[in-house]
Amino acid sequence: MTAYVVVGVTAFVAAGLTLFAGFGLGTLLLPVLALFFPVEVAVAATAVVHLLNNLFKLTLIGKDAKARVVLAFGIPAAASAMLGAWLLTMLSGLPVLLRYDLGGRQAEITPVKLVIAALIFGFAVADLWPGASRVAFGPRLIPVGGLISGLFGGLSGHQGALRSVFLIKAGLTKRQFVGTSATCAVLVDVSRIAVYGAGLVTGTFAAAGEGGGYALLAVGTACAFAGSFVGTRLLEKVTVITLQRAVGTMLLVVAIALGSGWI
Repeated sequence: MTAYVVVGVTAFVAAGLTLFAGFGLGTLLLPVLALFFPVEVAVAATAVVHLLNNLFKLTLIGKDAKARVVLAFGIPAAASAMLGAWLLTMLSGLPVLLRYDLGGRQAEITPVKLVIAALIFGFAVADLWPGASRVAFGPRLIPVGGLISGLFGGLSGHQGALRSVFLIKAGLTKRQFVGTSATCAVLVDVSRIAVYGAGLVTGTFAAAGEGGGYALLAVGTACAFAGSFVGTRLLEKVTVITLQRAVGTMLLVVAIALGSGWI
């Protein structure tokens, strides 16, 4: 029951946050799912919730997406996401680097944990850096941003923050920004799930959840839907600087725990 509450609350809050900031669901949900599943399975499971939630967001605000930006950013992102997802599958097959006792339990440090921990740490530092909100790139770099964002999206699911950095100067209104971001995210999610898919189809996720993996996925998805729905009602009223600082602090802790093999 604890797992359902933690995942559900996280998905609800993170999905609402994503509406305002352009990122947050994958960033927050991945480390939470990593508490209950192997990290590579957590990445794949997060991708499924992320995709379903973005499809739901398209029904709410997808009509505001800017087609030219979707083509310039989303297509390169989808292509590089497949490479990132392939790298994740390669890393997950590498042997354990170190095993040791930590607080009465056996901790394992693996290549995939170290890579994901490093990425989470980097995005946490970016969240906590005061000047991060002022960083943006010109419209000419949008395709490059798509390639970079998609690569990280496929590898760890951390695509939204980079996407926001590149799209923030694309001349979009707030609603166009949200709709365009959701459309690009769907393209990336479809690409990476196509690569992750074999593990999910063969039952890896269900086995990791001791028979309850799909139920946990359903709870996370339903709560993300609710968070997105509530978020659209508050889209014009809320800022998220304080929330981003809290998220950054939490992710630093998660990155250290994951990198040390504690989770």
